Amino acid sequence: MIAIIDYGMGNLHSVSKAVERLGFEARVTSAPGEILAADGAILPGVGAFGDAMRNLRETGLDEAAKAFARSGKSMLGICLGMQLLFSESEEHGRHEGLGLLPGRVVRFQGPFKVPHMGWNRLKFERENPLTDGLDAGHVYFVHSYHVLPENESDLLATTDYHGPVTAIVGRGGLYGMQFHPEKSGELGMRLLGRFLSLTMKVQNE
Repeated sequence: MIAIIDYGMGNLHSVSKAVERLGFEARVTSAPGEILAADGAILPGVGAFGDAMRNLRETGLDEAAKAFARSGKSMLGICLGMQLLFSESEEHGRHEGLGLLPGRVVRFQGPFKVPHMGWNRLKFERENPLTDGLDAGHVYFVHSYHVLPENESDLLATTDYHGPVTAIVGRGGLYGMQFHPEKSGELGMRLLGRFLSLTMKVQNE
């Protein structure tokens, strides 16, 4: 079972349906016990970083997410959910994140359109079970803020939007995708499917 963490700010329906299309059971839940009992977890997110962290803290889901990630099971953050994995964000002031990966979330700066919206090509930066053997095609982004990881080893893929932009991060069983895999065609579904397969591999080891 894959727990899709419901803290009131996620694109829950489309993520749930994508997981089910790939042959896995999805459960949208805000119950810490159900999350911790799941084989894998997905932290989606749409909206502002500070509001998301407040919702997570008020419901106790911040501690549930941290405990799940540290259990060794596989967890995926999508869009804002990926940003929440990091130390802090400058979106509308300074806000602490979950602190599972070191790094900062900053706003795009420059004489170009913000938010970054549309299809952009991935560039895989290093080998990882999530991406090995896949062709680096286009995926769909919608965001005004982007992650600056502190450790280069956590950076699995970038895209180019007036410079390199963090697209996929990973460390152990913890992953993040800045784009929406469930809206990113064949490559997005293959990446999501690869993550789901990794959750089962961890459970069988």
